Amino acid sequence: MSRVGKKPIPILKGVKIGVNGDTVLVEGPKGKLSQQVHPAIKVEVKGEQVIVTPHESGELFKNVGALHGLTRSLINNMVLGVTSGYQKELEIQGVGFRAQVSGKKLVLQLGFSHPVEFPIPEGIVIEAPKPTQLFIKGIDKHKVGQVAAEIRDIFPPEPYKGKGIRYVGEYVRKKVGKAVG
Repeated sequence: MSRVGKKPIPILKGVKIGVNGDTVLVEGPKGKLSQQVHPAIKVEVKGEQVIVTPHESGELFKNVGALHGLTRSLINNMVLGVTSGYQKELEIQGVGFRAQVSGKKLVLQLGFSHPVEFPIPEGIVIEAPKPTQLFIKGIDKHKVGQVAAEIRDIFPPEPYKGKGIRYVGEYVRKKVGKAVG
């Protein structure tokens, strides 16, 4: 059994959890999330806790311990997401580099010959309080991280001048340029 999977998940105030076959539904003040569960894993709601255990027949599967811990973590992330939500912060560095949100699109000026338009997916909120700062917010941890990674991939930080989009606090190792001589 997984060490992570053994821990019960506390059900926070205002959160409803339902198990329907192999689907776990979590509903809270910020929204609803659902997750498919592997057939080798059993999820039960007991009082104010959610218990995740491997099925007796789960020993037939090779990585049931890893699935046990993964399922517990996914359900815990769903509970935290519908109560407090998740947020990633990005910063833009470079002369003339800026971002602004207009409607359902994020418009980025990154030194290309044209502005880059990034459509904001459903369930994600992007804020740009400053032209060089972005906040990506949502209730689904995976979706928030994926959107942040896709925005960063438009112009990742380059190692010579440090220009580009990076996570707040990300360290970019600088390289020395080519020596003329």
